[in-house]
Amino acid sequence: MNYLAHAYLSFRQPDVLTGNLISDFVKGKKVLDYPEGVQVGIRLHRAIDAFTDEHAATAAAKQVFRPHYRLYSGAFVDVLYDHFLANDHKEFTDATLMAFSQEVYASLNAYVPLFPPAFAGMFPYMKQYNWMYGYREREGIMHSFRGLVRRATYLTESETAFALFEEHYATLRQCYEDFFPDMKAFAFDTLTKLTR
Repeated sequence: MNYLAHAYLSFRQPDVLTGNLISDFVKGKKVLDYPEGVQVGIRLHRAIDAFTDEHAATAAAKQVFRPHYRLYSGAFVDVLYDHFLANDHKEFTDATLMAFSQEVYASLNAYVPLFPPAFAGMFPYMKQYNWMYGYREREGIMHSFRGLVRRATYLTESETAFALFEEHYATLRQCYEDFFPDMKAFAFDTLTKLTR
């Protein structure tokens, strides 16, 4: 799951949202440096990632990319899950996705002093270019794929990944549909347990 899904699976709890979105930039015991609610978000993010990686639908989706991208196949699938979530009419309309995106940025603004440096440097671009909403469009996916390649040590191009995405669109959408209801239920249950 990528930024949109992690935001959505924070269930509109600002502390949890913040932790969920900064989690990839918080290593090991550094989690203890944050307020309790943000720690919950970091732990939720890690549980979501583990659940995603272990789900049969994710394994099937990765097979589309694995011949070309090997261990990075999961990173491409994470981006695609956000695309299908952004276009999932059971979860969002065009207007509600836009409103949700703006709500996320406004909520995060209050937590900027807590951001790890790497996320703090990225957040202005996330807002300016509205990454959350951008997952809805194929152009946004192309942009996300390029960003993934820029950050990855062993990737040199994303054009093949985008072509595979378009070629196998229906199959990948079915993987999302098989996966997301399980993910949503798991995330809600996990958050409930973490906040008891």
